[in-house]
Amino acid sequence: MTRIAPLRREDHPDLDEKFFRPYEESRGYVPNSNLVMARRPKVLAAFRALNAAVFDPENSVPAGLLALVGNIASQAAGCMYCVAHTANNAGIHGVDAAKVAALWEYETSPLFDDAERAALRFAQAAASVPNMVTDEDVDAVKAHFGEDGAVEILTVVSWYGFLNRWNDSLATDLEEVAFDKASDTLASTGWDAGKHRPPTR
Repeated sequence: MTRIAPLRREDHPDLDEKFFRPYEESRGYVPNSNLVMARRPKVLAAFRALNAAVFDPENSVPAGLLALVGNIASQAAGCMYCVAHTANNAGIHGVDAAKVAALWEYETSPLFDDAERAALRFAQAAASVPNMVTDEDVDAVKAHFGEDGAVEILTVVSWYGFLNRWNDSLATDLEEVAFDKASDTLASTGWDAGKHRPPTR
């Protein structure tokens, strides 16, 4: 159960109109992480502005691959809340569920090409503690995506670094939509929501 209660949307119609309803329309739910963060509206506003910049539609790296980058970074950090969200996001951006489920086999699975392997290897190393990025990792990412693409990938890893710590520290409850999607997509991987399980489950 989450360690700090999310705000109730009906108590904050101004925040609901500006932040919560648009997210619900695009994803089917409002993240409990946002409802907790809304206790400090300026932080939520800055967070959502950064979200828009990190996942800019004009990024050179495909949105589906960036969702996979977020997923493997969150898995490396051990945040099952963010693993569920990024599995859902990958599907929204057209990544096949089998590919999401095979993510930890990216080095050998035929579902991934060399460019994706370079991005995921870099993301996994960047999300690890201590950091494990090598010159070779960076060179491989730049060879496939250029320096701008490398920045986009690392920005996603860093973005989820914030969210991984936020949600694991607060044991944020997963929303039903995200839980169900992850349970379906990641069933073959042994994924378990752990402390993030929806309270009704």
